[in-house]
Amino acid sequence: MKRRLEIAWVYFVIIATIASGLILSSSAVVRVNESQAVISYYGSRGNEVRQIQTRLKAWGYYKGAIDGIYGYQTYQAVRYFQSRNGLKVDGIAGKATLYALGLPTGTSPTTNKNLDLLARLIHAEARGEPYEGMVAVGAVVLNRVKDSRFPNTIAGVIYQPGAFDVVDDGQINLAPNDTSIKAARDALNGWDPSYGCIYYFNPATATSKWIWSRPLVVKIGNHNFCK
Repeated sequence: MKRRLEIAWVYFVIIATIASGLILSSSAVVRVNESQAVISYYGSRGNEVRQIQTRLKAWGYYKGAIDGIYGYQTYQAVRYFQSRNGLKVDGIAGKATLYALGLPTGTSPTTNKNLDLLARLIHAEARGEPYEGMVAVGAVVLNRVKDSRFPNTIAGVIYQPGAFDVVDDGQINLAPNDTSIKAARDALNGWDPSYGCIYYFNPATATSKWIWSRPLVVKIGNHNFCK
């Protein structure tokens, strides 16, 4: 009888240990999923918060100290950035907001393709132009994506028939340099030196009366940017 009780006790201990391990594993999975869903938010601290503050301050959204503390000023700056960039305004730096800030989120293949295609368009259309002008060319593409009169994807805008001569003459296939890639990334991250323009042209070579009729917003380098 005593022998049976000892064996039963051993089995109980083993089963209890396994069950405890499963519960702990389940809790760990929940915590990992939560950390992936909400990356930085009010009260967070660390290097990621410091990167968020640095980017927001560089772009004029944040005026506070870069201290790695997600306090009220950082929260308000994130909300302001979200409101200006078509994001959900919740003050939480989740994947969409981090992506818009140009910070690591686990970049998808689609994102890489968009970056490469936009960089090739910028390289073909604006290499040799001031850096601000290169970013502005990329911004025009992105502004068209958001405009209902144009295709709603980067590829659709760039390959729309007659939209860009560099597609017709093959320059779109040239490998972009580092500057063009950086300009594409800045445009994707929300910098728009064109101030919302959807057209640009070189006044030294443009012959279309229609393009000359568009309201001029800003001139950068050899390009006029207009709406």
